[in-house]
Amino acid sequence: MGSGDLDLAVELGRQALLVALKISLPVLLAGLLVGGIISVLQAATQIQEQTLSSVPKMLAIAATVFVLMPWLLAVLVEYTAGLVRDMATWFR
Repeated sequence: MGSGDLDLAVELGRQALLVALKISLPVLLAGLLVGGIISVLQAATQIQEQTLSSVPKMLAIAATVFVLMPWLLAVLVEYTAGLVRDMATWFR
């Protein structure tokens, strides 16, 4: 394994992690935002019900995925197309 192979592996891993971060961040932020709001409401009302916090988070995450699905798929298709396009240069 040469230095070029190692650089390629590191670059591919970096790109994969960036794509994973790009597609997961909006979903995680939606869950974090809804969870924070529900926590403040639970603290203010002193209602400590587990389903009161988990159900709205699940609904917010599902709604975020549903709304952002075209963008998420576009990011994944672009990444995959780039991998397939550049694959010919890796095996020279």
